[in-house]
Amino acid sequence: MKIPFVDLKSQYESIKPEMDNAINRIISNTAFIGGNEVSEFEENFSKKYGVKHCISVGNGTDSLYIIMKMLGIGNGDEVITPANSWISSSETISQAGANPVFVDIEPEYYTMDPDKLESLINENTKAIMPVHLYGQMCDMDHIMAIAKKHNLFVIEDCAQSHFSEFNNQRAGLIGIAGSFSFYPGKNLGAYGDAGAIITNDDELAEKCRMYARHGALVKHEHKMEGINSRLDGIQAAVLNVKLKHILKWTDDRINNASKYDLHLRDIEEIRIPKIRPNTKHSFHLYVIRAEKRDKLADFLNENGIQTSVHYPTILPLLPAYNHLGFSEKDFSNSFEAQNEILSLPLYPELQEEQIKYVAEKICDFFK
Repeated sequence: MKIPFVDLKSQYESIKPEMDNAINRIISNTAFIGGNEVSEFEENFSKKYGVKHCISVGNGTDSLYIIMKMLGIGNGDEVITPANSWISSSETISQAGANPVFVDIEPEYYTMDPDKLESLINENTKAIMPVHLYGQMCDMDHIMAIAKKHNLFVIEDCAQSHFSEFNNQRAGLIGIAGSFSFYPGKNLGAYGDAGAIITNDDELAEKCRMYARHGALVKHEHKMEGINSRLDGIQAAVLNVKLKHILKWTDDRINNASKYDLHLRDIEEIRIPKIRPNTKHSFHLYVIRAEKRDKLADFLNENGIQTSVHYPTILPLLPAYNHLGFSEKDFSNSFEAQNEILSLPLYPELQEEQIKYVAEKICDFFK
């Protein structure tokens, strides 16, 4: 049996008439930049997500950068972000002119450890950037309490947590703003790069929208120098179609994760994902832990099962940050996870027989 890590073709086949009509409409109208589909997506996402403003941008990385720039974060400032994440979380801090400060993760949930935050805060700290990794939200009550105490912005990186919840609040609605990626493999994915900023802050929303469009809300009326980061019409059309299905797809992901739990829970050599109390884990990724991770991944691949590692090297230990002089001892939880985590295939279209096959092969490996 062949099981891809992500099966975007199956998803496309399930909505083919809707998707083809939407893309053909954009081509026929030649509405490639801006246009009704883009404004409709912003409105549709705002309504479905329950937020006042949605500002579409070119990609999720841009959204983080734009938020920080429009909050006035820059030279000499520091922003705290977790050690275990994709490099967008830290490189955008540097691009804004600030310095990334890394914090270790909680060993069970893989998100930033709030208990280790306060020791990293000083007079240069301007923001905390929690990353809701794998679809699991951070302990936002604890993080927000610390941020309030020290008068810090909280910018939520929601690239992997579309429609995740913590205490009945969705990812991105708790801090000053939320950043989303709609990269094709995300829970809500375009057919190319795409992203968005959400916020309930009117002033921040206007600044972000202006900055992402060359510093102008009206063409040729540039109130500031900005950048070019726009969602194109075809990607907006794709997202408008998928947005109609996202809540069901999220439920399907959660159901498939529970099926994995059922079939894997008795294998003592692995650890299955643990869900934080009072949260809705949207399961962008289903991540297990195993001491023989690399050999297990090779064995699964030999049996037709694609897997991935998110992420094989934690951010502070990447060559890009060698100048900071960190060692594995500085982020012990993150480093331990780095060598054990393995992401299994998970998507709405995954069938139970495929999940059983994956579980059987994992069991065979450890036998």
